[in-house]
Amino acid sequence: MTDRKTELAANLAKVEERITAACTAAGRERGEVTLVVVTKTYPASDVRILSELGVRHVAENRDQDAAPKAAACADLPLKWHFVGQLQTNKVRSVLGYADVVQSVDRSRLVTALSKEAVRVGREVGCLIQVALDAGASGRGERGGVGPDGIEELAALVADAPGLRLDGLMTVAPLTGEYAGREQAAFERLMDLSTDLRRTHPAATMVSAGMSADLEQAVAAGATHVRVGTAVLGVRPRLG
Repeated sequence: MTDRKTELAANLAKVEERITAACTAAGRERGEVTLVVVTKTYPASDVRILSELGVRHVAENRDQDAAPKAAACADLPLKWHFVGQLQTNKVRSVLGYADVVQSVDRSRLVTALSKEAVRVGREVGCLIQVALDAGASGRGERGGVGPDGIEELAALVADAPGLRLDGLMTVAPLTGEYAGREQAAFERLMDLSTDLRRTHPAATMVSAGMSADLEQAVAAGATHVRVGTAVLGVRPRLG
């Protein structure tokens, strides 16, 4: 086993232990939580190793890095998630590889995603990105729509050809009432998910929690956690 594979295997084992322990503490089954490894800034060779180690869900946040990496790993049995703020002019490229877009936060993006999904004959999963730090603008510092905008946007996704409303996503906010209160933020997201599922019962996915706060996300009820540095370590950026 190469040094890098040994390193990644050890890191994955530690993350697996953390998720398992968090599930046990929350009275949940381990199978209720899916690990999505965020491979941004890391090379395709790492993605290939992760696949060999059993990882099936990977995420990217920059299309310019993701597109060539996904192409280089097209032979692998992976599900690709796009988690970054997505500009409409990148939609065609992103839908060339992404199975799920976790950062849907405005109507123009829904329209662009739907048009491209129909063009290429695909169904693409969508999560509404919720900004728990949204101010008067209804937008968050790192993208996302405020809680008041979820219902309208979800209806647009649900009615859009080629798109599938999968659920909600959030990033623990750095400002506002939930700053430094990750557990409370994720519990708020779960309440919003409960509200959403009254109208859209199939939208059961809740993506929350990263390397530093995955335990709080699992405790709150997240179905997917997005973990990068705890698995891959700190490496130089690509390029």
